[in-house]
Amino acid sequence: MQTSVHEIAEGVYRLSTCVPDAVPGGFTFNQYLVDADEPMLFHLGPRRLFPLVAEAVGRVMPVERLRWLSFGHVESDECGAMNAWLEAAPGAEVVFNELGCMVSVDDLADRPPQHMIDDGTYQLGGHHMRALLTPHVPHGWEAQVLFDETTRTLLCGDLFTQVGDGPALVHDADLVTPAMAAEEMFGATALTGSTAPTLRRLADLEPRTLALMHGPAFAGDGAAALRGLADAYEARMAQGVAA
Repeated sequence: MQTSVHEIAEGVYRLSTCVPDAVPGGFTFNQYLVDADEPMLFHLGPRRLFPLVAEAVGRVMPVERLRWLSFGHVESDECGAMNAWLEAAPGAEVVFNELGCMVSVDDLADRPPQHMIDDGTYQLGGHHMRALLTPHVPHGWEAQVLFDETTRTLLCGDLFTQVGDGPALVHDADLVTPAMAAEEMFGATALTGSTAPTLRRLADLEPRTLALMHGPAFAGDGAAALRGLADAYEARMAQGVAA
């Protein structure tokens, strides 16, 4: 396995590792490095991928420059390597929402994490980051996404998950069809009455780039893609209720 590096927006790098035997056709695990005065890594990866991802970060900047470490929810592929990053970057801190810290990260992290608040903005120096809490969307009580207001990039975690190892960046592609195919395979989304409204709230940000954790990054009308995903999940939930 190798970890590839591609700049998907100005100063935002997709670090992608395809694990070929995870599912038929392979499955990508992506991290996103925001190269700012105070650099941030979003998604920390599982522990076994840490050496590959750390080497990939090193192609952009020294690992020890990392200042902030964050992720979408508490799961091994999101934060399994958290303490390895804390050891490799002595000045780094984990930053995550208060609920997630209370129920998990305060205990799991080797250094105390900083707490994010819903709709709070954070200055990285060259990039302005906004945190948005998305409980149970797509899953996890403590789920969140981050929005880089400077480049209008939504670090959208497990939203739009798809299988396979495609290009690093696609332009105005259909993200909904492969996402629903993956949903049929995994059944990973927690469908509730708040699923579609939460996605439409994210669409109102009008992102230009969607940074998927599992799949290619997307450039184009991110709002339309998010509203399409909201419609698809709303229809799926209605079918389940009717059944």
